[in-house]
Amino acid sequence: MSFGPIDARELIAFYLDAGIDAVLGEEPINRLTEEPVAPPPKMAAQPANPPSSVLSRQAADRTFFQSAAPPSPDVAIMAARAAAKNAANLEELRALLENFEGCTLRSTATQLVFADGNPQARLMFVGEAPGYEEDVTGRPFVGRSGRLLDRMIAAIGLDRGGVYIANIVPWRPPGNRTPTPQETAICLPFIRRQIELADPDILVCLGQPSTQALLGTKDGITRTRGRWHNYHTGAREIRALPTFHPAFLLRSPLQKRFAWRDFLAIKKALA
Repeated sequence: MSFGPIDARELIAFYLDAGIDAVLGEEPINRLTEEPVAPPPKMAAQPANPPSSVLSRQAADRTFFQSAAPPSPDVAIMAARAAAKNAANLEELRALLENFEGCTLRSTATQLVFADGNPQARLMFVGEAPGYEEDVTGRPFVGRSGRLLDRMIAAIGLDRGGVYIANIVPWRPPGNRTPTPQETAICLPFIRRQIELADPDILVCLGQPSTQALLGTKDGITRTRGRWHNYHTGAREIRALPTFHPAFLLRSPLQKRFAWRDFLAIKKALA
């Protein structure tokens, strides 16, 4: 079976949307066969007195493989709370996240996706987690859902220079999977501190995971969207509004009319 150029492009686009962004082998492997596994190649004999560079590398390898296991979720959550509390500004918070090792997503993601837009803006959006394009660029909401969000923001007379955008989880989960409850709980102190430091007048929770994590509600997004809540930053109380995530609107375009109502309510509140 052969593929044409158009079919190949569509297949690649499908793989990217599914979170497949790396080739693990150049040839397919038929795992249903019972072919014998080739023995590993013999290692070259080591010299009796290896040079210091080899000894240093061997010591580093031993240190890597003998390193301690990742902390338990409870320990990681406590470490995250302590670290986030020490951040005096957004720059310090970003630096703390860059070096925080309590969340295993840090080791599988390309880079930290901290925020985009204007941290001094009155309006802040918070989603769930970065996707493939966000992981590559280091900026939240730059893929298809991000472009839709830009159009929604423009419809109420704003752009990225007039809003601040972040996610609950700042690292992309492998394969664009949903973050686990433990991963969300570990990252939650950081986004709460980020909201407190940005100090917006209005907080918009994009989608159900963001709404439930930040507002403490267990209702679905269809029940909570469009209803104002009070969000306590620790320093003051701000207004928060849940609405549909742009990725959901791409899958369910008929719901855009409800999101439009929410954005009109945001525009009225800002005025």
